[in-house]
Amino acid sequence: MRDYTQTPMNIYWEMTQACGLACRHCRAEAMPQPHPYELTMDEGLEFLRQIPEFGDPMPQLILTGGDPLRRLGLFTLIDEARRLGIGVSITPAATSALTREILEKLRDHGVEGVGLSLDGSTAERHDSIRGVPGTFDRTLEAMRWCGELDLPLQINTLVSAETAPDLPAVYELLKGFKIARWSLFFLISVGRGKVLQPLPAEEAERLMTWIYEISKTAPFIVATTEAPSYRRVAIQKMREEGLTGEEIKRSKTARGFGIRDGNGIMFVSSTGDICPAGFLPLVAGNVRFDRVAEIYRHASLFRLMHNPRAFKGRCGVCEYQALCGGSRSRAYGATGDSLASDPLCEFTPKAAAE
Repeated sequence: MRDYTQTPMNIYWEMTQACGLACRHCRAEAMPQPHPYELTMDEGLEFLRQIPEFGDPMPQLILTGGDPLRRLGLFTLIDEARRLGIGVSITPAATSALTREILEKLRDHGVEGVGLSLDGSTAERHDSIRGVPGTFDRTLEAMRWCGELDLPLQINTLVSAETAPDLPAVYELLKGFKIARWSLFFLISVGRGKVLQPLPAEEAERLMTWIYEISKTAPFIVATTEAPSYRRVAIQKMREEGLTGEEIKRSKTARGFGIRDGNGIMFVSSTGDICPAGFLPLVAGNVRFDRVAEIYRHASLFRLMHNPRAFKGRCGVCEYQALCGGSRSRAYGATGDSLASDPLCEFTPKAAAE
């Protein structure tokens, strides 16, 4: 089993801030042109060559942005990652650049998965989040192409006060496509996301119960992003259903146990900054000067993220802290302290109730 204090499951590389969309919740505050200090091609290649220092098993590399299709030399970088034995996935923006030919080329260059965002069940709902008319139709078209090309597809859907009522309709829409995973991303109020409203904790708890119920029969994996308290909700429901500890460990939900910002997750910005997550803008180093494995394993910021006993408030005494640990990004966004309690969770730990 992977030790997340030594090796992350996923490294997210924000290849560029350049993007043709204007999403209302964009973490990267993407812009039409690349950042002037974006990693050069040589610097990007050198960063990729650091990743094997984690050893076996290596992390999965997820290419994000902005829009990674706007990154010059994209396929050269993908080819180098594959040569090094690094698994690669990509999350392109649904613009006119995302063609069937590009998806086929990504597959032929060894990309193992594609992530697309779908934030509404209709064009009106989705495009109002994405900021550009026609994005909904392009997304559905790309979803069909991925199915035709047998490219494993993950759909990412924003969860906020604005989108939550529409999620059942999004779920019904997704059933008509060939997708591997539906990940519901619970809003973190950073970047442009500050203009949207997060769900109150009580409503989030009810939604997580619904997510658990549909996950049992959904034709694809249903998971959450930046909502590790879903694991606690799922465990409680499974215990109520009479599942044993061993059966819970074998469940689909258990695959994410222990993963959280900075523990199983690492983020590298377009300018090379190394952070615990894209939504946790605390910098521990930079790939221009530091080695990613060394930073992940030994930098004080990451060591705090590895140790849930260092967390404060309810997260610090919760009996689910090792499996969950709360969203460190949301704690930071709400309080300015990455070790504080995750305000999305309303659970009262036994130790806090005594």
